[in-house]
Amino acid sequence: MTPGSIERNAQRLNIYLGESDRWRGKPLYAAILETLKTEGIAGATVVRGVAGFGAHSRIHTATILRLSEDLPLRIEVVDSREKISHAIEVISPMVREGLITVDEVQVVKYTHRYMNPLPADRPVGDVMTRDIVTVTPDLTIAQAWERMLEHQMKALPVINERGEVVGLLTDEDLLSRAGVQQRLSVAKRLDASMLKEELASLAASALKVADVMNEPAITARATESLGVVAAQMVKSGLKRVPIVDENGKLLGVLSRVDVLRQVVEAEPRSRRTEIPAGAARTINEFMEPQIPVIQQDNYLADIIAALVEFNTHRLIVVDQDGHAIGLISDGDVVARVQPKERRGVLSAFKGGSPAPPSDLTARDIMSPGVLTATPETEVADAVSMMLAQGRKWLVVVDWEGKPLGLIDRQILLKAISHT
Repeated sequence: MTPGSIERNAQRLNIYLGESDRWRGKPLYAAILETLKTEGIAGATVVRGVAGFGAHSRIHTATILRLSEDLPLRIEVVDSREKISHAIEVISPMVREGLITVDEVQVVKYTHRYMNPLPADRPVGDVMTRDIVTVTPDLTIAQAWERMLEHQMKALPVINERGEVVGLLTDEDLLSRAGVQQRLSVAKRLDASMLKEELASLAASALKVADVMNEPAITARATESLGVVAAQMVKSGLKRVPIVDENGKLLGVLSRVDVLRQVVEAEPRSRRTEIPAGAARTINEFMEPQIPVIQQDNYLADIIAALVEFNTHRLIVVDQDGHAIGLISDGDVVARVQPKERRGVLSAFKGGSPAPPSDLTARDIMSPGVLTATPETEVADAVSMMLAQGRKWLVVVDWEGKPLGLIDRQILLKAISHT
């Protein structure tokens, strides 16, 4: 049983025995511990009592003058029902005098240092990004969108005249509430004339940032721990959190990449000691098994249909043998079709019209080369691989190189924050 895999509703086994009890020439408690370990039990603890009496009604104490007395011991084990049931079968014959009980427990968390690659105790103020681009509530949506495009930032903190964070504006907010036609990653692939035309259209809108921003913004103090804030990001589905001082004034922003980067920096230190086999978490535990795949010979219409059907922004391209050979993003599609076809592609993305006719195939459009890893890859290693190559996706493959699942930054954030 590896840490983290115990069922939430588990059982606790308690074994009461005496310190002088023996099994095959050794202390019974030591023999039981060895047996439990051999049988794959998650862990066990021996507690020594200061006084007590058992079936013989004889009181044993730990007073200075009677240290050699047969003091009471309790061995406590928590594991799944199946494991506890098996443990009882193995242990019962060993306990010739004593008491064995079982009760129900709820496991809130089970982990150890090898499963915690994130330096969770670090203050977020030490690792946040301090170079911040912001907007104010009174900016028009055209001005806000232009600022996002200029700085290639998908989310901007909204601050008032006192520098206090009053909201967060994302490209998704502008897409869903303000009339922007595509996400930032797609917009940056458009030509200047199309962007200019869209900005002119937005300029006619009376909407301000205050009308479409998310409020109140979820923020964190610079003194809060990295582990707490990372868990909050996962719980709220956030990619970044504004970091404020005690007065609510903006100091920086903590992004997913900021958090993941700490794992990479801490990893060399954790490798100074050998990690027991099977102790660290692997990506197999967290990968998304729903794989959006497209064949290399599929045409543009098939690609757009798959993006819409899977409700995703990326597809894995596979060859005739099912091997992953590339990735296609919606931005790739926009960038690689003819300029005259782009309006039709954008419309098709929204399901408003069929894709424009094209002889382009997935092989023509894809970005070749896929970052892959096997299911047994440790989470910390996956973080290092993705950050080193600046990738947002990692494809989990079998021994033949065929896709089994996907890992993205949000999944990694969840994995290292243990939520």
